[in-house]
Amino acid sequence: MKRRLIPLVATASLALLAVAPMSSAAPGGPVSGAIFTTDVTGVPVNLNHYTDKKDVYLNGGPGINAPDGAAGLPDDTYSFQVTNPNGKKLLSTDDVSCRQFTTQGGVIKTVFAGAGCTTGAHATGTDGEDGGKTIQLFPYDDTPNPGGVYKVWVTPTSDLNCNAPGSRNCFVPKYSKTDNFKVKATAVVELDTRFWKPGNDTPLDGMAAGWIDTNGASNTKYSEYNPAVLAYHEAHVEAVEEGDHTVTVSNQAGCTIDHVTGAQGELYQNGSGKYRIPVSVAAWNAGDDITYRVEVFCK
Repeated sequence: MKRRLIPLVATASLALLAVAPMSSAAPGGPVSGAIFTTDVTGVPVNLNHYTDKKDVYLNGGPGINAPDGAAGLPDDTYSFQVTNPNGKKLLSTDDVSCRQFTTQGGVIKTVFAGAGCTTGAHATGTDGEDGGKTIQLFPYDDTPNPGGVYKVWVTPTSDLNCNAPGSRNCFVPKYSKTDNFKVKATAVVELDTRFWKPGNDTPLDGMAAGWIDTNGASNTKYSEYNPAVLAYHEAHVEAVEEGDHTVTVSNQAGCTIDHVTGAQGELYQNGSGKYRIPVSVAAWNAGDDITYRVEVFCK
């Protein structure tokens, strides 16, 4: 399937849960590690497309195709929610106290619900690769997004704050990890980052690229080659919503950055080894086939 490439545009009343974290990582700061949606088995799903809402599970381990030693979520207690892409419409139908889990060693260890919740409301599976649990996101309502896009959020429970500026149903974007997915939708609107080494015709795999969404929440993706899920050496974000996103890249094992370009060849070269690349995603409709691409050139 040929994808249309779009050039990058550079652009200048829930109560808090009384659950103590297992061990807080930089209280009040951004959360390291990554999340992604999957099915009950924990394996990658083709372009984050699902045929039924009940098929979507959360994995809190290191990102897909992460190199050995890559960190998952820090050991802590977390809450999750499902929303529309801008986070303003809460789609999860049970109380936030019913949507909690803990991590240990970078993977999901236990899933539990507070008082008054139905025990076992969120089904679990086991990731065959890292042994951590996967968590069914259902129950949640249909998204109002015309492209069939949903967003899952994960935030340390201790950082939920209904009064924080910009919070979404008490989830504060700067403390949150997010991932987008689609149900019964075929649109392919994506944000891909590739890493190149001089003399190599094939982009590098296992490279990390950060993604900051339109809400200010973040996640980490890793470049991978997996044709079965239409991954061709990109760090891939699927179903990106309309609005301003940011790709963050920095020097890492296997890639000391020389420069970064956008789809029209706009050059970013500051010599610091750290880059924030703005990406403005235009409004799109169901069935649109669009790729926004960031290219990272290593020395």
